[in-house]
Amino acid sequence: MNHDPLYFLTIDTASSMIKSKELSPVELTNSFLERITNVDQDTMCYLEVLRESALTEARMAENEIVSGHYRGPLHGIPLAHKDLYDTSGVRTTGQSKVFEHRIPDKDCTAIARLKASGAINLGKLAMYEFAMGGPETSLAPQARNPWNTEYMTSGSSSGSGAAVAAGLCMGSLGSDTGGSIRGPAAFCGIVGLKPTYGRVSRSGVIPLSSSLDHCGPMTWTAEDCAHILKVISGFDSQDPTSSREPVPNYRDNLYEDVSDLVIGIPSHYFYDVNSGVDAETLELVKKAVIDLENLGAKIEEVKIPLIEYSQISNIVMLMTEAFTYHLPNLRTQPQNYGKAFLDRVYLGGVFSGTDYIQASRVRGLISKSFSNVMNKVDLIAGPTWAKAPGKFGQYDKLSMAKTPNFTSPFNQTGMPAISIPCGFNKEGLPIGLQLAGRPFHESTVLRAAYTYQQYAKLYETRPTV
Repeated sequence: MNHDPLYFLTIDTASSMIKSKELSPVELTNSFLERITNVDQDTMCYLEVLRESALTEARMAENEIVSGHYRGPLHGIPLAHKDLYDTSGVRTTGQSKVFEHRIPDKDCTAIARLKASGAINLGKLAMYEFAMGGPETSLAPQARNPWNTEYMTSGSSSGSGAAVAAGLCMGSLGSDTGGSIRGPAAFCGIVGLKPTYGRVSRSGVIPLSSSLDHCGPMTWTAEDCAHILKVISGFDSQDPTSSREPVPNYRDNLYEDVSDLVIGIPSHYFYDVNSGVDAETLELVKKAVIDLENLGAKIEEVKIPLIEYSQISNIVMLMTEAFTYHLPNLRTQPQNYGKAFLDRVYLGGVFSGTDYIQASRVRGLISKSFSNVMNKVDLIAGPTWAKAPGKFGQYDKLSMAKTPNFTSPFNQTGMPAISIPCGFNKEGLPIGLQLAGRPFHESTVLRAAYTYQQYAKLYETRPTV
């Protein structure tokens, strides 16, 4: 038996123990509920803990497994989710007073699929308001980084990143419109995967920007991401943007080998220290790329024309679509939005239709550039985020425009992209390596991340909160 505390087990390990009846889902769930009681006053990840229903679900899972009705790798696994995933009978607020009393009457598709797999829902997690306004919100305090609670977790899936890292759940669903899965994953030292656009249904998920939003898993390891992705992926008639592309068993496709992969390095953008990338971050990412090369991957420098325009294109499209969605409530109850959100969303009302069309054209050109490059390489590698986490009270609300964004190009193209820890800076804060692949090639992205993970073994280091 693993001698780590139960709340520090991976999904992959706990799943095997539950299947063999070595571990009880009730015992596992209780360990997380106790951990939440002891720790979450410091990390502030949970908006709502579903203590009673989680234990009911755990007892049900245990009874099913004992009687021979094992549903699969997530059966009896305690998860928790960003508070924009609709949950039947449980408040889903987007961490905003606008939706403070909103109680959906049905689960969103992704939650329904997790529920059908036997996963347990521990509760709803903190986030930036409506996935854009933060770190301050209109409804509740913001989640804190478990590596050092004076520091932020990035956004907008802030509670998801912190909760997984702190051992307050085994995994979480986050959302990603410009980096909101991968940013918190990098800042909190976990693995976060933005799947291909259309790979996971967004039906029943509060939108930010419908053409850029992605739903995906945040976990401690690459294999844990694979387990969740398998369950939540696939076509959904309730989401017309969801894909009919077949869903592989991502966990079965994980093995330690990158010898057949060519990894592209766009040094003119992702690695340009003059653009505002932190030198220490860059050093750790470059070392990780060398490690991948030593593990057998071929490294090739590539040029991606127009990539430097992806950030402004993403901002224009995101803000315009967000403003359109929120306009009715902005007219009737602007006082219920937080200032940080209003400072951003009103920008979307300034852009013209011409601005939006131009941004869409730029997006198309960037997607073509990436398509040409991805005919020559299997993956793109670079920093997840340009800088390490900052302290609360030092946040610059214009940082979104001032700092180069290495995640938004893959929201523009819809390509799958993952963040995986690649080291710690001198202050002991995690740094993330980002790997992006061809559309619907999540298996390749996960395999490369898994190979690096098994070599670097950074998952063996946990925060001490």
